[in-house]
Amino acid sequence: MDHSSADIPPIDDIIDNFTLLDEWDDRYRYVIELGRGMDPLPELDRTEANKVQGCASQVWLATTVCFDNDQPVLTFRGESDAHIVRGLVAILLATVSGKHANEILAADPIALFDRLGLREHLTPQRSNGFRSMVERIRADARQALSSAPPAVRLQAANCPLTARPWPFPGPA
Repeated sequence: MDHSSADIPPIDDIIDNFTLLDEWDDRYRYVIELGRGMDPLPELDRTEANKVQGCASQVWLATTVCFDNDQPVLTFRGESDAHIVRGLVAILLATVSGKHANEILAADPIALFDRLGLREHLTPQRSNGFRSMVERIRADARQALSSAPPAVRLQAANCPLTARPWPFPGPA
C-alpha cells in the first residue's frame, strides 16, 4: 500500500512501536520521525481545495481515486507546516491510504488516536485538527462512492500516485 512515502511503516508496525515506547517524550519524537519520513507534498497540491479546514496548523490532503473493479480505492498524500501534525498525518495515511472507500468509512482512526494515547498528550486544538483530517478523508470516501464517473474507472494497479484521474475539488 502506498501511504505517500515508502518510508511510512504499515499501521500495525506503528502501533507495535508505540507499545515499545514507555515515555511520552519518546512517543512524541517517534510521531515527529514518522512525519519526516513522508515525501514532501508537491507545491501544485498545496491548494485551498486541498487545505484541511479546522486545523490550527496548515494541513493539506491530496486525494487520488482509482478503481479496483468497481470499487473506489483512495490514496492520500499529506503535508503540514508543524512537525507533530505532519507525524499525525503520517499515522492517518498509514491507516487509510490505499484502501477501498468502504474500508475507509468503516475504519476508526479516532479510536486509534485515543488508543495510542495521543489525545491525552496533545492540545485540544491538535486533537480537533486530527478529527478534521479524519472527516475530510471520510468525505472524500463518501464522494468517491456516490459520484464516481464511469469514464475514469481504472484498475487501481494502473493508477500511480502521480496520476490524478479524478481530482477532488475539496470536501463534498
